[in-house]
Amino acid sequence: MTVLNLISLLGLIVLAGLAWAVGGFRRPIAWRTLTGSGGLMLMMGIAIFLLPQTRILLLIVNDLVVALLGASRVGAGFLLGPLILNPGETTAAGEPSVGFILAAQVLPAVIFFASLMAVGYHLGLIQPIIRLFGRLFRKTLQLSGAEALAGSANIFVGIESATTVGPYLARMTRSELLTLLTCAMSTVASTTLALYVFFLQEPFPQIAGHLISASLLSIPAAALVSKLILPETGQPETLGSMPPLAESQRHGNTMAALGAGSWDGLKLAAGIATLLVAVLGLVGVVDLVLTQATAPLEGWFGAPLTLQRILGWAFTPLAWLLGLEASDLSQAGQLLGQRILLTEVVAYQQLGEMAAAESLSPRSLLVLSYALCGFAHLASVGIFVGGITALVPSRRDDLASLAFPALAGSTLATLMTGALAGLFYHGQQGILGL
Repeated sequence: MTVLNLISLLGLIVLAGLAWAVGGFRRPIAWRTLTGSGGLMLMMGIAIFLLPQTRILLLIVNDLVVALLGASRVGAGFLLGPLILNPGETTAAGEPSVGFILAAQVLPAVIFFASLMAVGYHLGLIQPIIRLFGRLFRKTLQLSGAEALAGSANIFVGIESATTVGPYLARMTRSELLTLLTCAMSTVASTTLALYVFFLQEPFPQIAGHLISASLLSIPAAALVSKLILPETGQPETLGSMPPLAESQRHGNTMAALGAGSWDGLKLAAGIATLLVAVLGLVGVVDLVLTQATAPLEGWFGAPLTLQRILGWAFTPLAWLLGLEASDLSQAGQLLGQRILLTEVVAYQQLGEMAAAESLSPRSLLVLSYALCGFAHLASVGIFVGGITALVPSRRDDLASLAFPALAGSTLATLMTGALAGLFYHGQQGILGL
């Protein structure tokens, strides 16, 4: 085990300690959840990074996702023509690409994957998997049935995961609600997976399989940090049992499911696009003010300052805990800071550009791919808290008070998955697919 692997191990312990500190060192500590979460994460880490059989499975899943991503371009190409082409590509008629356009080349895949998930749910293909993982998480993590079921649903959907336990939301304890929010913000739904695969599939050919692994690892990590922040002191209604899965996403027939899924995907793609326009524009204004205000101090304390530079400084110590090479710490800190402010979409795009330019080591590329995998950013606070509040207005005050603990917890949970990747990676051939 190298020094960097040991730093990653230390990082796992320190990040758990930070979660306890965020909650004000509350007691009693949920030792059964902590040991179950830690044990499950270690077992999954061994399976993902050390077992050849699991690597073969991840490769199959990765190739399937990449193939589906390629198939999704057929419909987009019919509508948008050469706008969907990557730089350097041409159409069958010889029309060249006009360059990278996120709205044309990436967002249509979100619509396609949302449609695919809706059809899979209608046909009953997804529910057994949700129940299977729900039972696994309930038994190993010592969660209530509702917590485990909602966490499992996050593998496939985003805010909609709360509807799977809709009848229980009003009576959930505060600790259950925090776990629900933290899981939702520390995982990525399959509907948005295509975004990150698009940015990284060339420099990191096996990225799809690892992103799915990262999202799975984030569930026990989220359970661990949420129970450290706010231990369970009540009596959950579904403790010791698995509630039935709500069927709110079933439709009259397959075409109806396809239509509803495509419409949901369109709303999701539009939401991503408008959020990026608003957030990036606001950050541009703040950077303008910061730059002008600190221009007279140029050369002192890193001036003129920008938000990206400030957040990079703040997150560099956390990047060190992931076990990264010293030469990559500054860039890693900036990426982690970008994620919490500008969303993971921007961070993954920047990571893809750094990987293409070979300015990051393979270790840092792998670890950061895991650490950035989640909706742990300021915008998601409004999205998830607002969305769940719409389902259960009576819990508005509780959800609002848990918003920023959930953001802190989900950030720590995703960092823990990165540290776990750093713990088990020692330069194995084929992990990145290069």
